Formats: sequence, structure tokens, C-alpha cells
Amino acid sequence: MSFAKPETWFDVVKHLLLIAVLGGLLVVGFFYVYLPITTHHGETIVVPKVTGMSLGNLENYLSERNLAYFVDDSSYSAGLRPGTVLTQEPAPGDKVKEGRKIYISVAMSRPPVIKMPKLTDGSVKNAQLILKSYDLEIGQIRLVPNIAQNEVLKQLVGGQEIAAGAPIAKGTKVDLEVGDGLGNQEFEVPNLVNMPEDEARTLLAGQHLEVGEVFKQAAEAGQTPGTVVRQRPVAAPGATIRMGQLVDLWVAE
Repeated sequence: MSFAKPETWFDVVKHLLLIAVLGGLLVVGFFYVYLPITTHHGETIVVPKVTGMSLGNLENYLSERNLAYFVDDSSYSAGLRPGTVLTQEPAPGDKVKEGRKIYISVAMSRPPVIKMPKLTDGSVKNAQLILKSYDLEIGQIRLVPNIAQNEVLKQLVGGQEIAAGAPIAKGTKVDLEVGDGLGNQEFEVPNLVNMPEDEARTLLAGQHLEVGEVFKQAAEAGQTPGTVVRQRPVAAPGATIRMGQLVDLWVAE
């Protein structure tokens, strides 16, 4: 019958040291050997710039670089083709791992419809800021005789007035009629009698006057068809008129 030799204090310490060394080797091997192999630690890709690219070309472009993409937003941008990449995340130059998705937003194929803002009764500068914030384009700004200088008097699309709240597509051009501050100036009423209608209209426009109602009447003796035979207000001595006012015409035919 034999008995195992009892372990000494030195043997216990030796075993504990051996266990500690083995544990340390396992930890080092896990973090510095296993994980780098399985996660490709240290292998990174520089994110390319994809903004401005077409969505149709993006998949192959990123696939060749071991990257992918995901469209997480879309918005309208005037002047850009539908499907154009507008933004990206991560940003160009960032380093990512292989297979990372690039989150992008793209230009919409059709502009969204919004409500037309109210521009009238405000300054032209304020109207321009509002149009920009609504993604609407500033069209022609036409000065008209009016005492309200730089105030928006009319808002128009395609030559027709558009009311606040009416549906309008983003990117639409909006024209403005703006007061020039000269509406309070008075001058003598021009004499249009015996003048051809087209010349009378040209003269009124040149003096910032508006053609009011035009009445056609049969030509009487001594009257030439197509000429103005009467006007309102009349061109009497001392009679004055303001810019922007209306002048009615009677034309012989």
C-alpha cells in the first residue's frame, strides 16, 4: 500500500502560477489573435465621396469597394436629376470596416406639392427669403407705380395671380409685382384723342398708366376707324392724373 506524497506549499504556488499563465495566454490569444482574425481587425476602408452620383451607378461602385448603401431619405432639389445622391453618412474620408452601409439621401423624381405662402403686403426682400425657405424660385420682379415702395402687391405664377394657400409644386417660379414708390406723383392727363389705339396704349404704358375699359363705337363723320375718339379722364387744362391710374378709351370702328 502506497501513499501519495502530500503537496508542499511550493507545489501549490507553482500550480497557481501555471494556471495564471495559461489564463493570461488564453486572454491574449482571444483578444489579439482570435478576434482580429474573425473581425478583420485593423482592415479598414476609406469612405469614398458618393454625393452627386447617380443612384443607378452607386451599387456597382460601392460593391467594388466592399461597401453597400441604404437610402434612408429623399428630398427635392431644383436643378438636380432624380436619383442624384444628396447626402451621405459616414462622410467622405472616414474609415470603416468592409461591408459597412453608407446611408444616403437622394433627389426625388417629382417635386412635392406645398401650400403657396402669402407674400403680399410685405417687403420684396422678405418675399425672397420666404420663397427660398419654401424651395420656390424667384421669377420676375416687376415694378409698378404705387406709393408703397418695395411692397409686394401681387404674387403670380405663369402670369396669373396665385392665392396664399393654393397648391404649388416646389421649384415653381413665382413672379412678383412690387410698388416703386412713385404712385403719388401727379402729371397732366395725356391727350389720346385722334391717336391710333395701339399708339395710345404705348403712350399710357410709357407714362405708367393703365388702360381701363375700352369701348368700341361706330365711326362718325370725320372719325378714322381704329382711333381714339374719347377718353376718361379727359385731357382738360389743369387736369392731372397719378401713375398707375386707369384711363378708359372709346375707339371708333
